[in-house]
Amino acid sequence: MSTPDCVKHNPVSNVIWVPIDKVEANDYNPNAVATNEMRLLYVSIKNDGYTQPIVAIYDEKRDKYVIVDGFHRYSTMRMNKDIHDLNRGLLPIAVLKKDINDRMAATVSHNRARGKHSVAGMSSMVFEMLNNGWKDADICNQLGMEADELVRLKHITGFSKLFANTQYSRAYETDKQIQIRKEHENGKPTKA
Repeated sequence: MSTPDCVKHNPVSNVIWVPIDKVEANDYNPNAVATNEMRLLYVSIKNDGYTQPIVAIYDEKRDKYVIVDGFHRYSTMRMNKDIHDLNRGLLPIAVLKKDINDRMAATVSHNRARGKHSVAGMSSMVFEMLNNGWKDADICNQLGMEADELVRLKHITGFSKLFANTQYSRAYETDKQIQIRKEHENGKPTKA
């Protein structure tokens, strides 16, 4: 069966196989995987093959695919000759077209849906996103954070010093927080 036109806009509909030497890690991923989980990932790829593509952007200037999600699947091939040889050094890649902040947000949303993040990695990423011009509300909404979580991460990085005289208000609420507050104000019970 061929791919229906109505879903061809999805990157997974256009997976390409790319030589591993044209793929590289990003420098901002806060996700960490324990040794045992990496062993399980190896076993999974060895037994079932690559069931999910690595999500990447294509950097035309450098002719490289930079990973947004799938670093550990990529690492499994890099660290295991048998996986490399089995796939002839080719990785399945689904390509996104996003700027750096949108790529970081995509990395977080992919990772948060599955696992854990290191606090230091998240703090560094938030610092960079703020430095690149995103507002607090953008970060909260795109990364699924509460305003107080963002404030804690800003304190960890020292970024909060730049906002020492900033008054935090409801402008920093996420869409979900606004919905809950409005339901509470209107006397409607919130859904958990």
